[in-house]
Amino acid sequence: MISKREIIETNKMIQEAKLDVRTITMGISLLDCADSDLDKFNQKIYDKITSKAKDLVKTGEELEKEFGIPIVNKRISITPIAIAAAGCNAESYVSVAKTLDRAAKDVGVNFIGGFSALVHKGCTKSDEILINSIPQALAETDVVCSSVNSGTSRNGLDMDAVKRMGEIIVETAELSKDNNCLGCAKLVVFCNAVEDNPFMAGAFHGVGEKDCVINVGVSGPGVVKKALEECKGADFETLCETIKKTAFKITRVGQLVAQEASKRLKVPFGIIDLSLAPTPAIGDSIAEIFQQMGLQEAGAPGTTAALALLNDNVKKGGVMASSYVGGLSGAFIPVSEDNGMIEAARLGALTLEKLEAMTCVCSVGLDMIAIPGDTPATTISGIIADEAAIGMVNNKTTAVRIIPVIGKGVGETVEFGGLLGYAPIMPVNKFSCADFINRGGRVPAPIHSFKN
Repeated sequence: MISKREIIETNKMIQEAKLDVRTITMGISLLDCADSDLDKFNQKIYDKITSKAKDLVKTGEELEKEFGIPIVNKRISITPIAIAAAGCNAESYVSVAKTLDRAAKDVGVNFIGGFSALVHKGCTKSDEILINSIPQALAETDVVCSSVNSGTSRNGLDMDAVKRMGEIIVETAELSKDNNCLGCAKLVVFCNAVEDNPFMAGAFHGVGEKDCVINVGVSGPGVVKKALEECKGADFETLCETIKKTAFKITRVGQLVAQEASKRLKVPFGIIDLSLAPTPAIGDSIAEIFQQMGLQEAGAPGTTAALALLNDNVKKGGVMASSYVGGLSGAFIPVSEDNGMIEAARLGALTLEKLEAMTCVCSVGLDMIAIPGDTPATTISGIIADEAAIGMVNNKTTAVRIIPVIGKGVGETVEFGGLLGYAPIMPVNKFSCADFINRGGRVPAPIHSFKN
């Protein structure tokens, strides 16, 4: 039985601490849409997406009204297109991206993810077609998101893919430069990508998943920050306990929404992603949590330790509140989407190198980072390689979502709008890694991959 105290407490979290469910994401398999004829394939995927997801937005809005909990985004993830379209006779998948865009808009979702390829051990012809299609596809669509998995802990790193993705990011920036290079904000390069991630831009519906499934991503940095205001001067044990208890409450809300959405849509419940996903709003920031812990700014000495503590205790608290936990789970550190991170980067407290150190202990990786538009593709590939190596060796998911902003340099600002926020252009190490990146081939898996 839910007590009156719990109801009052939840209302306070929503009203005062910006508690929300960040996303309800419907995963849809497109494997049964395969067809050698590209036009028929496009029609089949349009029909399946629009029939499966026709009530997704309406159900999300009903749950918002009934429970009083904001559900910020309704999203769709699909089978990686490089797999689903592999049987098509086509030289480009841009038309598929446009079909996905049309289907997503017709059902009213905010984003659709899965214009993706899994190339951690090498590329098929279909993978190559998809990767080559990414710049144009993202420039000519609005809500399509793309991801490429370039490595795993079991297989090592495909350095040919890493090199190519540096080039693809530059090409995507160039084609979307009239829109602040926004195409790059919809593109993620992974190591150890997961099959059940509800968060964009890296979401896709894995081949090991059911035909259709509901995954929910929770949020709540503001709630954690609010709770930590009561812990000023307390020891680390108290700090950890507070984060755990708060994460439990946040996740419980997500579990309720997920179960109800699953029941009403008659779609199986998949996972809750226990992530703290910030927004550009003041008070809804990971960086502000660090400040409550005692750091002057995000990036100060102690930031990596603070993030490790936060990440671990969010998972410890949240895992008890949900029947199935998955996705990326932890704290996200997207620079442009977090008001405190933006300020820290502007002040010079937060550098690219410090962010890289922080990614060793958090969810995902270098996220929504704006860099000078003249950054060489090989340098971007080097940044991807560094992040992928962290993921590969530590057996965790890492990724890069980086935006070279054409025509802008360090000290300038770029505006993306909405949840994507704005960001100062951050400096990048000027020394070249071109000869390293141009070697090509694969980096073998680390020795711990042989554990069976």
